[in-house]
Amino acid sequence: MVVLSKRARNLHQGAIRAMFDKAATMDRVISMGIGEPDMATPMPICEAAAMALRNGQTHYTPNAGTLECRQAVSEWGNIKELHFDSRSEIIITPGGMGALSLLLSVIVEEGVEILIQDPQWLNYASQVRFFGGVPVPVPTSAEKGFVIQAADIEQKITEKTKAIMLNSPNNPTGAVIPEKELRKIAEVAIRHDLLVISDEVYNTLYYTEKPVSISALPGMKDRTIVINSLSKAFAMTGWRLGFAAGPAEIISKMVPAQENISACANSIAQAAAVYALHHPELSETLHTVFQQRRRIVMEGLDAIPGISYCEPDGAFYVFPNIKSFRMTSYEFCNRLLEEEHVVCIPGSAFGQAGEGYMRMAYTCSEDELVEGLQRIKRFCEAIRGNQA
Repeated sequence: MVVLSKRARNLHQGAIRAMFDKAATMDRVISMGIGEPDMATPMPICEAAAMALRNGQTHYTPNAGTLECRQAVSEWGNIKELHFDSRSEIIITPGGMGALSLLLSVIVEEGVEILIQDPQWLNYASQVRFFGGVPVPVPTSAEKGFVIQAADIEQKITEKTKAIMLNSPNNPTGAVIPEKELRKIAEVAIRHDLLVISDEVYNTLYYTEKPVSISALPGMKDRTIVINSLSKAFAMTGWRLGFAAGPAEIISKMVPAQENISACANSIAQAAAVYALHHPELSETLHTVFQQRRRIVMEGLDAIPGISYCEPDGAFYVFPNIKSFRMTSYEFCNRLLEEEHVVCIPGSAFGQAGEGYMRMAYTCSEDELVEGLQRIKRFCEAIRGNQA
């Protein structure tokens, strides 16, 4: 008897989790693998949650989230500049992934194509497939800073294309799409009548120019759905609190979808989110920490012969080129873990265009970063010595 659905049978564990599982069997491991701030959620946010508990805010909330939380979202950061209506154009979800899955559930039909950058966090592709769609990779290159190009997007469009998925600042590359290129992408979207899904979960972590949301460009608000969460901005990954903001026509269908899947986001997390969103200085503190760690990582990589990289403009990742060591990215990272107990993620885990690279997350302490970089340097020197 076949019990599992075809969709379930096609689900597989990602390469990132596989690396963590292997690392869990080892001692003295330094992880540069996980895309999660290592620091605890700022205490004032936790205290706001505790106050909500004491005040009895332990019940179901509206399917779209509490109005207070939606209003806080509408008044926060880039979202404030876009003037999304808190009653009809915002939904609070269990994490950014919850927002993305709800969105795909209401826009994707069997065979619909969604254009996705390569390399890119592959949960995007998995979710598109799960809902019956077809993820279409749009390759990027180090020569162009791993910035997705409007011309490359346009070449991939067919009669089945429904949406373009953007992630800026980007996981795994740290690239930020410049406004000039975003405007070209917007022109493509308008010309071909496409939706744009803009994952802006790292938009508080930038080190050069502030990232621009494509939804703020002329003609784009009505065809863009912004996905975001509090996970990266406020070190709230475990709270599972995210949101989507976009056209009322789409949000209005995501609300009953959420009703039938998870009912609503966690009430306590929403109360904590209200406090966090009203205190952006807490996010700025995290930004300062990651800016310093970014400097440490780049200085460490600069001291390793055979490794090159594009300077990351955002997020907390760097995507070094390891092609000179003449092995696959999986082999390189697997041996690095086995021989030096350092976790980095093979670039191939993020798509074909990621082969020959690895993702390093500077989400561990400065001492661990320094030690980890020393281990990577020792590993690379040993490899080059053996290949000489």
